[in-house]
Amino acid sequence: MRLFAVRHGATEYSRERRFAGSRDVPLTTDGRLQADAVAQALAGAGVAAVYTSPLERARVCAELIAKPHRLEPRVEPDVREMAFGAWEGITREELRGRFPREAEAWRLTPHLVTPPGGETLAAVAARVRGALARLIAAHAGETAVLVSHAIVVRLIVLAALGLGPERLWAVDASPAGITEIEYLGDWATVHRMNTLAHLDDPPEAGS
Repeated sequence: MRLFAVRHGATEYSRERRFAGSRDVPLTTDGRLQADAVAQALAGAGVAAVYTSPLERARVCAELIAKPHRLEPRVEPDVREMAFGAWEGITREELRGRFPREAEAWRLTPHLVTPPGGETLAAVAARVRGALARLIAAHAGETAVLVSHAIVVRLIVLAALGLGPERLWAVDASPAGITEIEYLGDWATVHRMNTLAHLDDPPEAGS
């Protein structure tokens, strides 16, 4: 199976570097244009299915990406973003000011951090792994798109590379970035990661 893992387009939270997590933050106008650009980039990819996180910022992107293929996105709850609990709504700078020890741990050893009221990376990785296994089983020999979030996309790439959640910051996941991975048996090949060339000349509003 060929998988295009896409992070949703820009939101006010991503622009301000706020933790969104389980909050249902909408796309900005730029975020919708970015999603349109992803849709155009993947229009000729022969996509058999589009999956999405249940959160609005991912669902709207998935709907735009699915449209050229005449598909309806399928909601997969297990690829929702990591829940950050008490951190949700605050910026990275605010986290450093309020919780300096936790902020430093999140930067250096994210796999050992549990935000108050939130999830561990291990828990997120486990549910994402289950969702990915179901997707691969359902679409052998096909191409699928998965629209999700920064932490989820990073974990998918790390798993494909044989790396664990402790290497979270070794890969990036920009808004509307496209990652392409091929799965064959027990083997995964990362063909491209977090590509952004399609955003150089995004479509105009209404096009």
